[in-house]
Order: sequence, then C-alpha cells, then structure tokens
Amino acid sequence: MTQHAKTKSTPGRMVADAVPGNWVDRLAPESWRPYLRLARADRPIGVWLLLWPCWWSLALAAVLTGQDYPSLWYMMLFAIGSIVMRGAGCAWNDIVDRDFDSRVARTRSRPIPSGQITLRQAQIFMCVLALIGLVVLLQFNWFTVLLGFASLLPVAIYPFMKRFTYWPQVVLGFAFNWGALMGWAAEQASLSLAPLLLYGGAVAWTIGYDTIYAHQDKEDDALLGLKSTALKFGERTKPWLALFYTVAFAAILAAGITAGAGVPFLLIMAAGAVHLCWQTLTLDVSSEKNCLSRFRANRDFGAIVFAALIADMVMG
Repeated sequence: MTQHAKTKSTPGRMVADAVPGNWVDRLAPESWRPYLRLARADRPIGVWLLLWPCWWSLALAAVLTGQDYPSLWYMMLFAIGSIVMRGAGCAWNDIVDRDFDSRVARTRSRPIPSGQITLRQAQIFMCVLALIGLVVLLQFNWFTVLLGFASLLPVAIYPFMKRFTYWPQVVLGFAFNWGALMGWAAEQASLSLAPLLLYGGAVAWTIGYDTIYAHQDKEDDALLGLKSTALKFGERTKPWLALFYTVAFAAILAAGITAGAGVPFLLIMAAGAVHLCWQTLTLDVSSEKNCLSRFRANRDFGAIVFAALIADMVMG
C-alpha cells in the first residue's frame, strides 16, 4: 500500500504507518523488531480480519450440529494459523512491492526498503512462517489440508493484481476469507451451501473494507500507475460500498439461516446491519484518518457476527 509523499519520515527505525507506541516498538527485543514489523505484528487488525471468517465458519458448523460452542482446539489452531499466515502474506507482499515501497514516504520505512533486513532474510522469514502454518494445517482432516493448499493461489497472485486491474480487492477477498470455508471443512470434512454463502459474503465484505483502506493510498497509487477499487469508484464510493456491504450482510445472514440459526442470530445480526450502515454513512473518502478508523471498525463487525452465532448456540 502507498500514501501521500508528503508524509513525514518517522524517526529512528519505526515504521511510518504503524500506530505510535505499539507493543513492537515498546517491548519487543531490538533484533526481533524488523521481522515483527515485516509481519505487521505492530498492526494486529489484519489478524482479526483474517481470523473472523475462520471462527464464523467453525461456529456455523457448530450451529448445524447443535453444539453448545465451537471447538476450542480448532479456534486456537485457526488463531495461530491466522497470525503466522498473515505475517507470511505481508512478507510476500513487501517482497513483491519492495521497489514501489521505496518510492513512497509512508512505506519506505518498512523493513525491506529501509534496509532493516535484506531481501534474503525476508524470504527466509516468510518460509519459516509458512512452515509453521503448514504444521498447523496438518492438524486438520485431509479434506481441510487440501483445501488449505488451494488457498495459496490467490495469496500468491494478489500482490501483482494492482498492476493490471482496478479490482485487486476481489482477489484479496478470495485469499483473505478462505477461512470461511476452512472452519466448516474442519468440522464436516466437506463443503455445502452454508459455507459457500459465508465465503461469498466475506469476499464482498473485504471488497468493501479494503476499498475504504485503499482511499488512503489513491494519490500515490495513481502516480505509480497502480490500480484499486478506490480509484475506480472515486467519489461514487459510498453507493458502491453500500452495495458490497448489502451483499455481504445478506449472504452471511443466508449462511446462518441455511445452517439452522434462528431468532438470537437474527436479532444480533441486526446490530451488524446498523454497524455497516454507520460505516457507509459516515465515511469521508477525503480524510485518511476517517478511512483508517472505518476500516479498523470492521474488527467490530466480525465480532458481532461471531457473537450472533454463539448466541444462537447458547439460546437457540
């Protein structure tokens, strides 16, 4: 990602687009910090956005089978997997984008373009994280393992998409929400309509929230010849966002109903609808601060959907 070249460089070795005073800059050993920054450990929002579809899918399968709660073991595995695979994905993205990142003030302080770590070190770190992810993946049934390997294709091609299409957010959606299929597969060793609806809804959700995020980068993206839905939609972003969020909400709702969720699920999902409406109505695409806060608010939407499924198990 990129941002206006007017952004001031950050003192020391901190990354310019990280939250000031984050735990990595305050607490992590000095030698670890470049690798943790490469994995975006100083910005945990990405882990939440990767993890929520996994937990939704687990909970959805638990609703179907009448469990009292999702498998805590699987929840832990998906949490570990989300942390390491999000880190590996970020490393891959920075390896591919290193030449672009070095030309933008906000990203030139990232570990690779700033020289905190070498390209070779970044590649080794990415492989180590991927191997940990493989160990996690192998704890599941073989259907889930094979499904997990299939996710590597969208992950691999995503960083290149903004060079060729105004719709890289679609590919990001395919990659980032694979967990919406994986959680169900872990429990059922198969797929059916409910997880497919959940996956489609999650993809539409990602297109929406990453369009918001991309508005922070649109000026530099245009200067560098990169493309995004933010540039595609421009001042018409709000109606497009309303469309994608409506599709996302409807598909997630349909997934829950298909799996047998009832009134508790529907009541709490109403709060999710209000939340998405709030994001859309209060979005200001000319304000980077506003875009970042609305983007981060999607962690809360993920929590609402999960809470709706848990409530259905407890009270349904």
